[in-house]
Amino acid sequence: MITNVYIDGFNLYYRALRRSPQYKWLDLAKLSQALLPSHQINRIRYFTAIVDQRPGDDPLKQRRQLLYLRALQTIPNLSIHYGQFKSRNIWRRRARANPDLDDPVLVKNTEEKGTDVNLASYLLVDGYDGDYEQAVVVSNDSDLALPIELVRDRLHRPIGVVNPNTSRLSLTPVELRESATFLRQIRPNALSNSQFSDTLVDDTGVFFKPAPWSAPWS
Repeated sequence: MITNVYIDGFNLYYRALRRSPQYKWLDLAKLSQALLPSHQINRIRYFTAIVDQRPGDDPLKQRRQLLYLRALQTIPNLSIHYGQFKSRNIWRRRARANPDLDDPVLVKNTEEKGTDVNLASYLLVDGYDGDYEQAVVVSNDSDLALPIELVRDRLHRPIGVVNPNTSRLSLTPVELRESATFLRQIRPNALSNSQFSDTLVDDTGVFFKPAPWSAPWS
């Protein structure tokens, strides 16, 4: 069956990869095929945003992300779609009131915008264009339940949800479980078996897996 895969990059990162540096050099083509071994992967769409470099952050964080995006661009049938980070100062109330401190407090709030809207839009447009016989969404975001349901009920195509949480499939939100045709879970062995080579080559030249991602204790 001809299948398109739609990946919520930050959801995948925070649910499956953040605490496992040895898996971060993840080849999404290999992962997609591991999750759907009997299907023809027609297209992979990856949705993300370039991380903000904030005071106190690891100064190489953005550089590692850009290197990973460069690795993803070596996959012929993968495209990257960008949202953006937006930061603003807003007033927030303290979780616990303290009479000796002013309340509320001014905090810097950073939000990632556009990923879920972009994913939903491409999922539906590709479906209406007949670009796939089946779709798979890699995300644990319940906001995607409606477009998933529309693909199932209005386009009459099977659509699966892959839960990036490697511990329990039951952590999939009920809204996604009720809207999807089928569910999958990413297992740690699928991550370990779906890594890029440490050395890659593209049109610009040779580049390498970031050193901090080579050791599980990094």
